[in-house]
Amino acid sequence: MAVAGAIVGAGLGGWMNDKFGRRMSILVADVLFFVGAVVMALAPAPWMIILGRIFVGFGVGMASMTAPLYISEASPARIRGALVSTNGLLITGGQFLSYCINLAFTHVTGTWRWMLGVAGVPAAVQFVLMLSLPESPRWLYTKYKVDEAKSILERIYPAEEVEGELYALKVSVEAEKANEHAIGDSLGQKLKGAFKNVVVRRGLYAGVTVQVAQQFSGINTVMYYSPSIVQFAGFASNKTALALSLITSGLNAVGSIVSMTFVDRYGRRRMMIFSMIGIIACLLALSIIFSQAAMHSPKIDQFESTHYALNSSCLSFVNANNPTSWNCMSCLRAECGFCANGVNKYTSGACLALNDDLRASCREKRRTWYKDGCPSRFGFLAVAFLGLYIIAYSPGMGTVPWIVNSEIYPLRYRGLGGGLAAVANWVSNLIVSEIFLTLTKALGSSGTFFMFALFCVIGLTCIFWFVPETKGLQFEEVEKLLLAGYRPKAFRKISKEAKDEKGKGKVDAETRVDEGTTS
Repeated sequence: MAVAGAIVGAGLGGWMNDKFGRRMSILVADVLFFVGAVVMALAPAPWMIILGRIFVGFGVGMASMTAPLYISEASPARIRGALVSTNGLLITGGQFLSYCINLAFTHVTGTWRWMLGVAGVPAAVQFVLMLSLPESPRWLYTKYKVDEAKSILERIYPAEEVEGELYALKVSVEAEKANEHAIGDSLGQKLKGAFKNVVVRRGLYAGVTVQVAQQFSGINTVMYYSPSIVQFAGFASNKTALALSLITSGLNAVGSIVSMTFVDRYGRRRMMIFSMIGIIACLLALSIIFSQAAMHSPKIDQFESTHYALNSSCLSFVNANNPTSWNCMSCLRAECGFCANGVNKYTSGACLALNDDLRASCREKRRTWYKDGCPSRFGFLAVAFLGLYIIAYSPGMGTVPWIVNSEIYPLRYRGLGGGLAAVANWVSNLIVSEIFLTLTKALGSSGTFFMFALFCVIGLTCIFWFVPETKGLQFEEVEKLLLAGYRPKAFRKISKEAKDEKGKGKVDAETRVDEGTTS
């Protein structure tokens, strides 16, 4: 419900950004998040927790597209990527911190109320701090508050660069006003104008592509279900699974620091492409590892499974046509539990009905009870590649899509374009999150990770074709780049005139962009 709320929040946030400004949108998001956290903490019934999650989702969706946009518009072009990456670092660092906080609250009276309620604290802190920060200078300029915009730009740029920035803003705004598809203030008019504008359309091709590719890389299945995935790998203990999942969230935060360091040096496009290649390799490795784990899972002891205790048998196993072919994985797929061998958990064990009494009985005999994954010698290998997957994902696909969406749309459409892309992100997030556990049941962990690898191949292809490089470009130069039309370097044709200009060192914004552009 939080993710569903985020879809609505991101959509409304795009309109609110353009209508009321970036700063006001963040303040509203903070209020929504705080109210949602309080409602959840005080909830007398489950329906009220769900209501609180929806409010939190509104705030998350609105903030997810506003924060990088605000940071981007208040940053010099040369360090814009690093500063927007800071937002990603604080998100991933916050995820890691939330695991630690929740672990601490498991030993406190009213555990879940504290876990959910404490989330209101950062929202309140941010609200207070935002009151002291200025509005985006670029948004102010579109509202003809030139003196305010200039005052803020003077705090951001060296004195000799301020006039140049103001001139670029003036040209951009005047060009949009003169555009035959000039937009009105209503959401409907803005949407109509956006899809008629070739620059916005090409920006959306790139922005939506990277957001959808980010989610269909499977990242949030790892972040939401990392304890479950660790259990699929054969670690039955909930505490062990939670401890190992801390590693994945910690690596995600470390990857954001890498992004901050290199995104302005090597470029957005290049980092995403290399990131996707690494993700695909790790997902294929995980698919093979889980496939081998399933093939080599312990066999079922037929005698023990039918004589363990009165009414303890797994009915699917008892009624199976060929029970001798069953192993632990077959048992779990039948929604039964596996009680491992007490001497060696990798040898034959009992397939029993899935209930609390039999689980307790199994543990009393100093044996391990499995219901999500089977004993496997490949377990640590799976966790290792899960970590490598995070390392490949975080510096590129983890932070760069938000950077791209904060800088690829024309000024007057920037909130709307970012909002539409954020909606695509959250819709994809919801789809992937909802289908993951169903897929693991239908296809197994191996098939699920293989399917995500195929999604990533499609995503990599789309990024290669639709996403230009925006490293080091002013926003107005990005508009010129999209207006000219983008083709990958290997497939573009450069006119003789452009080649001559390049040879003389007179290359304009379209031809000086790294990774290839159209002349």
